[in-house]
Amino acid sequence: MRLTTFSDYTLRVLMFLALSRERLATIPEIAAAYEISENHLMKVVHQLARAGVIDSVRGKGGGIRLARPPEEIRLGQIVRASEGNAPIVECLSDEPASCRIAPACRLAAVLSRAFETLYATLDEYTLADLVRTPNRLKAILTRS
Repeated sequence: MRLTTFSDYTLRVLMFLALSRERLATIPEIAAAYEISENHLMKVVHQLARAGVIDSVRGKGGGIRLARPPEEIRLGQIVRASEGNAPIVECLSDEPASCRIAPACRLAAVLSRAFETLYATLDEYTLADLVRTPNRLKAILTRS
């Protein structure tokens, strides 16, 4: 199994914000810290703001911050939202006859169970769990 880059960036943004709770952070700052595209982060930040996970402050001196404490942000909820509702394999789509062997195949059930297990495990953790060693993470992210 592999998460999308969008989910990866979503989690990275949230980790950065959890480490910087005392101030507003900016997309260029986060992009520089992780050496990733500002354009991709703009999409991530937009989705997080629409979902109410982060607050966005516009204008001079603006930026983004967590909308609630890291202890209240469940990783399973975040990854489900960022991965979307697309079927994990063709045979799980709503389109009839999308897979020729679907009536006799057990793959869909196995994969569904695997993803349920992944999300159940992620549900056990919060954003706070990801930033338990804040000084070490901050040191790595602020290196030039």
